[in-house]
Amino acid sequence: MHDVTTENLQGRADGRLDEIVARLDGFLAADPDLSFQVAAFHRGDPVLDAWGGPHLVEDSVMVPYSVTKNTIGLSIGLLVERGELDLDERVAHYWPEFAAKGKGRVTVRQLLSHQAGLPQATPPLTWAELLDDHAAADRLAETWAFWQPGSAFGYHAVTIGNLGSELVYRVTGRTLHEFYEQEIRAPYGIDFYLGLPPAHEARRVPVLPMIRPVSDKTEMQPTALGLHTWVTPGPPVDLANEEVSWRYGHPAGSGTGTARGLARLFAAATTGVEGAAPFLSADTVAQIGQQQVHGFDEVLGLPDRAHAIIFQKSTATVPFGGPRAFGHDGAMGALACVDPDSGLAFAWTIARGAWPGGADPRAVALARELGVLLSS
Repeated sequence: MHDVTTENLQGRADGRLDEIVARLDGFLAADPDLSFQVAAFHRGDPVLDAWGGPHLVEDSVMVPYSVTKNTIGLSIGLLVERGELDLDERVAHYWPEFAAKGKGRVTVRQLLSHQAGLPQATPPLTWAELLDDHAAADRLAETWAFWQPGSAFGYHAVTIGNLGSELVYRVTGRTLHEFYEQEIRAPYGIDFYLGLPPAHEARRVPVLPMIRPVSDKTEMQPTALGLHTWVTPGPPVDLANEEVSWRYGHPAGSGTGTARGLARLFAAATTGVEGAAPFLSADTVAQIGQQQVHGFDEVLGLPDRAHAIIFQKSTATVPFGGPRAFGHDGAMGALACVDPDSGLAFAWTIARGAWPGGADPRAVALARELGVLLSS
């Protein structure tokens, strides 16, 4: 890579990406408030590492909301790789209490692809329970599923973190936080944390609220289940900006780090970095990245949602890569993903996302285009 310094953009890029660099500079020139980090690896080699805007610098860390879910998926992948977890085994085999209220036949595959019908507990979970290693999981195990598991799917926006973490704990005796830190983050030098260490707190920048265009008159039409899912007793918690959240590091929504760290995470898992072998085999990558569901989401009420094991899949609505690509976006615009066919690992973090939220369309287009360009 060579240095790229323009009026608005700083960083490094592969020589093949001059047009991409110019586009990134153009984004910043067109919107003085825009602030982002973008990073990519191709077959293990860094090809893009750039940043710009008034709200962050090269080493700024922030919470990319649901992009954090990638840590669950890759941790699960490592357990599959080691033969410690079988996706087709019943959840209750590892976690006996989960069998309560008719859930005895739910498989790990169903649980981790948003098919288990547990986007919320009954009665609803508090944030104190959700931001806890076991409390929410215990409550979810005691809850009747909202649909017959396997008959439908719906986004378990927060609870998938508690469910996945408890499963990791039942298999390993370690929380997901501990497993991810000891087996993935620290060994591979990943600048993305589940629970921001005090030594890095000075680097943290807030996620800024989106600004709704005056001309936008659309109204969300959530499902009844979607409305219920977001009912949380007690004071609300801002996952990105409140200390109780980012210090804990909820694995579904409040990890903290850089775009460079997220791209490196995917590269370390699938292609290896700096000459090291990847920590997942191609077979395991294929298993966890394989589409499990596609269609109507019972929670979000959206018709074109698709999931692998934890991960989102690229769809016509969010086309971030080819048919084997997988990753996750965040509510406020961030995106991290990998395309095993092209060998591209990509991440984008943003201080103020574009309305109405979800993956920033600029990031989606960049991820897709980089995969094609670097594979040609």
